[in-house]
Amino acid sequence: MRYLILAALLASNTALAGSLTLTSTDIANGKFMSKSQEFQGFGCSGGNQSPQLSWSGAPAGTAAFAIMVHDPDAPTGSGWWHWQLVNIPKDVTSLPAGALAPVGSQSMNNDYGAKGFGGACPPQKHGVHRYQFTVHALSQKLELPENASGALTGYMVKAHSLGSSTIEGLYKRD
Repeated sequence: MRYLILAALLASNTALAGSLTLTSTDIANGKFMSKSQEFQGFGCSGGNQSPQLSWSGAPAGTAAFAIMVHDPDAPTGSGWWHWQLVNIPKDVTSLPAGALAPVGSQSMNNDYGAKGFGGACPPQKHGVHRYQFTVHALSQKLELPENASGALTGYMVKAHSLGSSTIEGLYKRD
């Protein structure tokens, strides 16, 4: 019994040692994002700039990363994909504000119908929306068609995710 407890403790410490962590100098959990992260179009007039993001603690076996940004509060029945960037090379561990897709990565169409980041633009008077910025450590580079849907991209990312970390920013239009 004593050896089982010791083995369980060692296993849990090993799991914690490689814990993927996402940080940002521009957004924070439960805090409102700035106008620079607001979309430009659809009645919004923001900077449409992705926030700075950094991650560390990738699990062993990480072959690439993915950044997924989703608004689960969009009145669509399925939320709104603001950014899906996959196959980020495993040696890239940060993106500056306003980042373009790093060489070797694949930028998928967002729900605005464009590649790259599409900022927050909730309907006016719809209340506070949550924007979930998630980094995934992938077990392999993904093979996706150029025009893959957000659902297919999300499925493939989750199917090959070794771990993830999320920052949930907030945004509201009055």
